[in-house]
Amino acid sequence: MNKPTSEAVETWRKGYGPIEHSEETVGRVAALAASGSMEPETLYRLLAAADRLTSAAMWTVVHMSYARRVDLSGGALPADAFKPTPEGHTGGSLNMVPAFVGYLAANAITATTRSWLMGQGHCVAAIEAVNTLTGDVSPAQKGRYDRSEKGLSQLAADFYSYAIDAEGRAAVPLGSHAGPNTAGAISEGGYLGFAEVQYPHMPLPGERLVAFLSDGAFEEQRGSDWTPRWWRAEDCGLAVPVMILNGRRIEERAQIAQQGGSDWLAGHLRHNGFDPFTIDGRDPAAFAWAILEAEERLQRFAADPNRRYPAPVPYVIAETVKGFGFPGAGTNAAHNLPLGGNPSRDEAARQAFTDAARALFVPPEEIARAVGALAIHERQGRPPESRHPLALRHPPTPALPDPQWTNAGDPPDCAMHALDRWFVRLVDANPNLRPRIGNPDELRSNHMGAALERLRHRVNVSEPGVADAVDGAVITALNEEAVAGAALANKGGLNLIVSYEAFAMKMLGGLRQEIVFSRRQRETGHKPGWISVPLVVTSHTWENSKNEQSHQDPTIGEALLGEMSDTARILFPVDANSAMASLRSVYGGRGQVACLIVSKRDMPHRLDGEAAIRFVTEGAAHIDGEPEGAELQLVAIGAYQLEEALKAARRLKFRGRKVVVTALCEPGRFRVPRDPIEAAFTATEDEMAALFPPDLPRLIITHTRPEPMLGLLRRLDGGPTRTAARGYISRGGTLDVAGMLFANRCSWAHLIDAAALLAGWSRDELLAPAEQDAVDGRGYPAELIQPAL
Repeated sequence: MNKPTSEAVETWRKGYGPIEHSEETVGRVAALAASGSMEPETLYRLLAAADRLTSAAMWTVVHMSYARRVDLSGGALPADAFKPTPEGHTGGSLNMVPAFVGYLAANAITATTRSWLMGQGHCVAAIEAVNTLTGDVSPAQKGRYDRSEKGLSQLAADFYSYAIDAEGRAAVPLGSHAGPNTAGAISEGGYLGFAEVQYPHMPLPGERLVAFLSDGAFEEQRGSDWTPRWWRAEDCGLAVPVMILNGRRIEERAQIAQQGGSDWLAGHLRHNGFDPFTIDGRDPAAFAWAILEAEERLQRFAADPNRRYPAPVPYVIAETVKGFGFPGAGTNAAHNLPLGGNPSRDEAARQAFTDAARALFVPPEEIARAVGALAIHERQGRPPESRHPLALRHPPTPALPDPQWTNAGDPPDCAMHALDRWFVRLVDANPNLRPRIGNPDELRSNHMGAALERLRHRVNVSEPGVADAVDGAVITALNEEAVAGAALANKGGLNLIVSYEAFAMKMLGGLRQEIVFSRRQRETGHKPGWISVPLVVTSHTWENSKNEQSHQDPTIGEALLGEMSDTARILFPVDANSAMASLRSVYGGRGQVACLIVSKRDMPHRLDGEAAIRFVTEGAAHIDGEPEGAELQLVAIGAYQLEEALKAARRLKFRGRKVVVTALCEPGRFRVPRDPIEAAFTATEDEMAALFPPDLPRLIITHTRPEPMLGLLRRLDGGPTRTAARGYISRGGTLDVAGMLFANRCSWAHLIDAAALLAGWSRDELLAPAEQDAVDGRGYPAELIQPAL
């Protein structure tokens, strides 16, 4: 292979603007040139182009923070060209520019479009600037942002413009964080720490991923230390973590910097099984070399027939200073607005901006040549970075086995056992869909022993007699965020998360990040294609009575009911058949996160197979009685709630009252819709009337706290004299199920007491004196355990 000309080498070695090349990077690039990855002359010209694109993108970033327009002549901007209220996470965005351009260079060198993920989503200005300069923008941005003066001025003006349209949506295709309009983005990155626990589970075999991480997020989520424990050459693509080590958070040094910087971090990473190395985080060539070096190390490990896990996962530590290339670098001010003054009214700040921008400026013709050297996708026969594999996830439709229904005459069954049996059949029916179960600890205790035996805990060394394996698909750790991240990240396969209900709350941030990003994709017309992910919460509030109140918490369902119901589904199956129908329904969807609240104790069969499907499809079903002629409707949300409602109904009917018991599976179907997308998901007025006649007094008995559910079901509410609700009122402890129901005033007798008030009945005719005393808190709870007619 020909040696590069001295002109090509020297052009690159001179750097550009603030970009300089250390001797270490020069040596590494020389070795790369000698390796044959790319013709050396072309390589050096490409890296010189990367320097220029980096400087131009940094110039664009600072204009996005401070200016309303740009001047492509490089001249100084007048005061009125600056934003009256500048905004932008400027320092982190400046640090991300050389990283992202280095990623583009690595792709060009190897003619491979890698996927990318950015955990620090507030650094979106870097991505948008580079995308605009290269022309790789999203459909919503096309024609609005380009590298012309008009296009770059529009980009700067739109950034933090707070523009809003008549419907109350953002009126520009540009936000403060990565979003669906950020070409190639797959996560908002607003919840720091979740990219760290997700990235090793993202790429499928044959794919490559570069995950940009922050030193601040390192403190947020320590489950990322376990990446070598989870990554497997057999079922994972190449994943390269790249930490931008700038040493600062918002107001002070990052913990890594306080504990010793890159040397301390490298030691910590080695202790946890990584293979770390350090690069110059100010140089795009260093990033390009690091990505290729990391992949080569990982490939060598994968090719070793004698490999042993954990894998020594290469970890790139990119040392830099926050806000490199602009005034205020390395200070707390670099986080947001580094100048310390407002250029629109502060002459000193304006001059500082002008001087710094001049040092970063790249003439338009040089930018065009740089883009021409890097954007060679057509020539290489590969997609642009906006269309990387993870951005286009759409696995084939899974085969959904028909459930093996139980019958009314069968003994009571456990809904979790039923889910367990069906999930194993689902996995077996879809061998080409990589499975992942996120498990905080107790999969067998949560009655999913068959799934555990089939898929096994993933471990480095198997223990005899234990359901584990080196290639296990059950990701188990006492870190709810980390194991949920494993399932949420596996968007090319089938996923399941199983947790105690109370402790699923620790997963909420990660779940919400997925829900919000997916919903915004729907709003922009780009429906997400990944198979919906169920979170099954069990050992729940009402049956986890052997433990203290820390284990009795329905908040996860309540919180998720606040999200848009078409994307965040919350289902309350009431028996084994409806649990299977619910889970099957979830896997038939795309781009949704669904929370299923499932009992793990044996419960009676209330719905046959056909009725269970209808219950899930329609969102509710009449279980006992008919609305026509009824004096009262009992609406049960949850398995234990249905059983108490049925007990109450038996007593009421025996005493001559006409009632209908309706189980509600998916409350979000019956809410007041908040926009057209949610309206298409919710029940119509005719469907509402068939299930919940408007003229009936109604008592809602809910698994959750009553107040949020009553607010959600406003369409069912006839006012305080016609509608009441009973549910968890934050009372608990070491109690049995009957004790939990009594303590929270949800026993069958409490329901009759509440119903009598709504319907105008005399409770003396419905409850015996001893039962009334128990309900009133002056008798004995035991009087209510076995209700007599």
